[in-house]
Amino acid sequence: MRRIAAAFLTALLVLFLDRAAKITAAGALAHGKSIAVIPGKFHLTLVLNKGAAFGILKDQISFFILLSAAVIIFIVIYLWKNKTGSILTLVASGMLLGGAAGNLADRIMFGHVIDFLDFRIWPVFNIADSAISIGAAILAASVLLRKDSK
Repeated sequence: MRRIAAAFLTALLVLFLDRAAKITAAGALAHGKSIAVIPGKFHLTLVLNKGAAFGILKDQISFFILLSAAVIIFIVIYLWKNKTGSILTLVASGMLLGGAAGNLADRIMFGHVIDFLDFRIWPVFNIADSAISIGAAILAASVLLRKDSK
């Protein structure tokens, strides 16, 4: 049971960091305006994303709320049933859970996701998006690199 706590603690940490960063960004930035942190490389730009990654499927809020809720339920059930995973896969699952919860909270509260991290070579994103991407990459790598028990 202690190992599964790593997943839920990771999820809570991601959710807390994501909410705090989004609240700060929304309070400090004007919509569509940028603040150069490293000019030409990294900016803080407030974007209110009504779609999914890269702004696809705009204005499908109900669909994304249902999808996010289903993903969260799936991850919680997976964690509850598979308590023996490696600490890395448990933390990665927690990253997915926290990221999904962070973006779900935005969609429910505001009808859009708050994005603000702008590296100028990639669409603007947030901490929840990063956690989802990193968690998914770790899980994919763990599945692809898993040695057969045969």
